[in-house]
Amino acid sequence: MYVNVKELAEFLELAEEYLIRQIQVGHIKAVHDGKQYLVNKDQFIWHKEQLDIKRKQLALETEEPIPEDWDAKDED
Repeated sequence: MYVNVKELAEFLELAEEYLIRQIQVGHIKAVHDGKQYLVNKDQFIWHKEQLDIKRKQLALETEEPIPEDWDAKDED
């Protein structure tokens, strides 16, 4: 199924400008119909899953508290 850049940006939760730039440099395959770029959404399902995994990992890392006594030694 083909979608435009706005729909793809919403699906991937990325900025439209970023996706357009990736299309222009050739990292994303797209068809230009004269008005807009159309992208095959199916090629991004795996990518979306990987983004979701990375976002969950980042959320867990930011929730992890920093130990109070981390035993820093001043070397100066």
